[in-house]
Amino acid sequence: MLVYAKNDSLQEKLTSYKSDISVGFVPTMGALHKGHLSLIATAKKYNDIVVVSVFVNPTQFDKKEDLDNYPVTMDSDLAMLKEIGCDIVFAPTANEMYADGLKSEHFDFGGIEYEMEGAFREGHFDGVGTVVKRLFEIVRPHNSYFGEKDFQQLQIIKALVKVEQMNIRIIGCPIFRESDGLAMSSRNARLTKEHRKAAPFIRETLLMAKKKFGTENALTVVEWVTDVFKKHPLLVLEYFSIADEKTLKPITQRVQNHDYRGFIAVMAGKIRLIDNIEL
Repeated sequence: MLVYAKNDSLQEKLTSYKSDISVGFVPTMGALHKGHLSLIATAKKYNDIVVVSVFVNPTQFDKKEDLDNYPVTMDSDLAMLKEIGCDIVFAPTANEMYADGLKSEHFDFGGIEYEMEGAFREGHFDGVGTVVKRLFEIVRPHNSYFGEKDFQQLQIIKALVKVEQMNIRIIGCPIFRESDGLAMSSRNARLTKEHRKAAPFIRETLLMAKKKFGTENALTVVEWVTDVFKKHPLLVLEYFSIADEKTLKPITQRVQNHDYRGFIAVMAGKIRLIDNIEL
């Protein structure tokens, strides 16, 4: 496994490969878990070379406290990547990624950037778009893999490659869950024992909401989810939305031949957890 911290060194290595070699890319912010490893395993299955980036991107955090508290576990990350058979790791500094200063580009993603996470985290998707665009320019992958836990982010990345006219295939991979249903996240390690024990309630509520959506309208289901969280002693609902998968806009009623998904964000103490479910 090769590890690079410099853009030029990584690009020099990648250009040394034959032109028919396929490159799969998995961008991460480190603090790796089995969900990340499942993305890498998928990338390995369908590509000749797999590149994984480990970079905590400052421009996508709307609160400095979240950036300061984000776990950095580089030694264990590298050990996990070596064990799974990752070919190349790109671990740049912020100065390497943002030579002109820590600032985001502004993108027009057709409005999906203002829904849900975009409404609660100002500038978040400009930061995501900026760093992913830069990573794509450096790595120049054929395929790139993202987890569906961050489904809105997945749609943003798909919009990014269209806006920037990049010839990269974006593949969404199923949510990887703990045995009790909690969506795997680097943030889970920061949960208190009490909040970790309560957190599977999020998934349980989503499953019940999916069942209700089979017979009830969207507004009724949203009201039900809101009510059950009001009664929960530890978890605080930030939002629950039933939205069209393409536009990410909340719906009031179903339309034939449209795909819908339930999206949720919950505060477990100081830790913010997100999840979603296909409806």
